[in-house]
Amino acid sequence: MTPVHFSFSSAFMLGLMGLAFHRTHLLSALLCLEGMMLSLFIALALWAMQFESTMFSTAPMLLLAFSACEASAGLALLVATARTHGTDRLQNLNLLQC
Repeated sequence: MTPVHFSFSSAFMLGLMGLAFHRTHLLSALLCLEGMMLSLFIALALWAMQFESTMFSTAPMLLLAFSACEASAGLALLVATARTHGTDRLQNLNLLQC
């Protein structure tokens, strides 16, 4: 395993572990998801540059576009949750009380 591969896989795993074990606030969960997406973007971009293929050159930009859409939807949910419940703590959220 190369050091570059190790650093991106460890960054993804740190984001995944943060999402799994430290879910107190919605903002921290969104930041962990964004870190995972950015590590995937950098790894995919380096993989496309390594193979020097024009077929895979658009895949990182497509992933970055989906990541931006995910971030905007997450922030909209964060604002809506903060307005209705007054906090972004995940323990206070109950989907059955709509």
